[in-house]
Amino acid sequence: TMAGKSDFLENELLDHVLKNLAYTAPATVYLAMYSLTPTDAGGGTEVSGGAYARQSIAFDVAAAGATQNTSLITFPQATADWAAGANLVAFGLFDALTVGNLLYWGALTVPKPVLNGDTLKVPIADIDVSED
Repeated sequence: TMAGKSDFLENELLDHVLKNLAYTAPATVYLAMYSLTPTDAGGGTEVSGGAYARQSIAFDVAAAGATQNTSLITFPQATADWAAGANLVAFGLFDALTVGNLLYWGALTVPKPVLNGDTLKVPIADIDVSED
């Protein structure tokens, strides 16, 4: 899944590179799931309830302007239908476990629901982030 960059991160990087203002990268990046796709400005509808929690995600060193997640990501087993049984359609990458700033976001290649008892797993190299 390819990702778009948030307005927050675009501004931070522009200020860092062109104005020599500090940008501190997050120590941990977290993967969030959405039932309504966010935009560069944020928004969208992140899943909540049913034992949902953002999960930490790690990436390869970028090459050729791209990187991918380096390990299998396993969300907690759903204790209720996530998003009331609607399809999950997008992901977001955040700089905090809760709240925080959206960094990147993207649509899922195959939208799917996570129902009570399901365990969402994201395979290695399934989240792709690239710059053009």
